[in-house]
Amino acid sequence: MITYIIIAIIAYLIGSINFSVILSKKMAGFDIRQKGSGNAGTTNMLRSIGKKAAAITLICDILKGVVPILLALLIGLIAKDQNKAILVQVAGISAVVGHTFPIFFGFKGGKGVATSLGVLICINWKVGLLCLVFAIIIMAVTRMVSAGSCTAAILYPVLTLFGVQQDFFIVKGESYLIFSIILALIIVFNHRENIKRILTGKENKLSFKK
Repeated sequence: MITYIIIAIIAYLIGSINFSVILSKKMAGFDIRQKGSGNAGTTNMLRSIGKKAAAITLICDILKGVVPILLALLIGLIAKDQNKAILVQVAGISAVVGHTFPIFFGFKGGKGVATSLGVLICINWKVGLLCLVFAIIIMAVTRMVSAGSCTAAILYPVLTLFGVQQDFFIVKGESYLIFSIILALIIVFNHRENIKRILTGKENKLSFKK
């Protein structure tokens, strides 16, 4: 049990490193949470600061999902009596929770999409790629990042439920259904205000001409 607790804490702390807040203060002199939508994430960085800041934020947030998974795998190799699949799942969820509620930044973080993508690509790159392509298509059609993020999040447990990805897990032998549902629920919950705006036709849209 102590091994799971340790990896959960490490993954949470890694997830709590909010690069959008750090970069916005360094590159623009303000806290990104005080501008635009108030969200500490890639989309708000793009709208409030620019493409370069958004790109760096996206890469760093994805890595926040990748690194904890790799650490979980390493710990799983060292502590051979531990369930590696559970270690990976604990690390993934903890990293996303850390991104959403960062201890270093007053528990006010981002929505966890990029970090979840990093987790998913590291665990199962084929399904991660499927979800990413699906999200991009929805974003292109609706011009709403939130719509693409939420639908892709929901797609993940659907794929898991129907066993589409079972042969491609980096750690096999355990069901990832509960894990996928938890991850999807976190993403959808974090987009609850966006969903309300989508339903009322007030959600912000991307402009591909800018």
